[in-house]
Amino acid sequence: MKKALYFFIGFVVFLGILIFFSTGSVNVDPFVTSSYFKRTMARVDSIRKTEMAVNDSVLAGFSKVSITPGINYATDDAVAGKFKAVPLAGFGARKGKFATGVHDSIFVKAVALKVGPKMMVFVGADLLIMPPNIIDIVTEQLAAKGISRDQLLFSATHSHSSIGAWGPGFVGEQFAGVPNMEIQKWMVGCIVKSVVTAVADLSKSEIGYGSFDAASLTRNRFIGELGTKNNDFTYLLVNQKGKRKAVIGTFSAHATTQGAGNMEFSGDYPGYWERKMEANTYDVAVFFAGSIGSQSPTGKGKGFESARYIGESLADSLIKKLPATAYQETSGISDATLRVTLPEYHLRLTPKINLSTWLSRILMPEPQNVFFQAIRIGKLIWISAPSDFSGEYALQIKNSLTVKGYYAVISSFNGSYVGYIVPGRYFYMDEYEPKIMGWFGPTMGDYSMDLIRHLTDIVGK
Repeated sequence: MKKALYFFIGFVVFLGILIFFSTGSVNVDPFVTSSYFKRTMARVDSIRKTEMAVNDSVLAGFSKVSITPGINYATDDAVAGKFKAVPLAGFGARKGKFATGVHDSIFVKAVALKVGPKMMVFVGADLLIMPPNIIDIVTEQLAAKGISRDQLLFSATHSHSSIGAWGPGFVGEQFAGVPNMEIQKWMVGCIVKSVVTAVADLSKSEIGYGSFDAASLTRNRFIGELGTKNNDFTYLLVNQKGKRKAVIGTFSAHATTQGAGNMEFSGDYPGYWERKMEANTYDVAVFFAGSIGSQSPTGKGKGFESARYIGESLADSLIKKLPATAYQETSGISDATLRVTLPEYHLRLTPKINLSTWLSRILMPEPQNVFFQAIRIGKLIWISAPSDFSGEYALQIKNSLTVKGYYAVISSFNGSYVGYIVPGRYFYMDEYEPKIMGWFGPTMGDYSMDLIRHLTDIVGK
């Protein structure tokens, strides 16, 4: 009897120690007093001293590379893009299940812009996110070809019916399936090819940009009518003289018209937008997920009917705007790429209980090589975030830059990923976005907004 009692007491003590060392408190001190803020601001100051805007004629080049994987082959072939099985990324409820087929083809596309000595390449893919481990290898390979990380502006459509097998750690596997190095190798090759091909295609071009309201196609899924949302569809048109045309579009609604029950590859509603634009005079249409944090799509029908309705409605609205869009053959351009030092990392169990940093790192590697970026093209300022970025925050940024005479657009998934960036007032709510995906404390939102303000000041000067 005594042995059983001693065993029970020992187990309770062990459990208490385990819980104590497996959880941690979140730092709620103001970010402006933190060491991570001071280190990042030192880099901001360096960018501010060195960045010089240029104004010159515009060159542009485009590319489109299929990333529709072949499945049900006897062996994996990273060169041909043929595999035994490929998991779908997007929903933890799928538990890493393999795709059964292809509903519609998916692609990685690139648009290279060169103004004087400055070149930027917009790279978008029909993926859940731009996987950081994939992009780290991509940027290494492109650096060897003379294309640096600060020349690359990444995003994804955020389709929840696309390629998995890239998510490291236990948590990554829940959303993207078991990692497969052959699939990862093939994805790297496709993205590198898209960038290199676009840069090789540079020729004399003209650009135009604008936006329109599409409020009926998105909603605030977090707090509904109590919250604000970013309703704009923003576009950048790039026409090569006498050759081809490209369009980059961004909209702030999750690509989740398909639920976890769909097991076929698809670009979701952004894929429908891309295909309709490419059927209407555009050779390459690239969709960048906008400030999709807290925003879901709304449309008629269910499943792929809804995806078609939303995507083609956005395309129809844009096509109507095209005749009134002004073009320019010369443009000013300025850019800033900021490497960010992050607050302490915690995965979370509940709104008030956080796993310790060491355990969080075991379950999912801590984000590395994290960047915010801003590029000004004429009067358009494009901000690129390493996250699902809040639509409420985006609206604040757009309003502040409108007062200064700029269009503004914020896109997500720029090749690094820090979860959701949402207003700090939501941090302790028992909801998916702040609880499951809020890894860096309640000040991460305000910290991010402050860094964006500094970057837009630099490129907008």
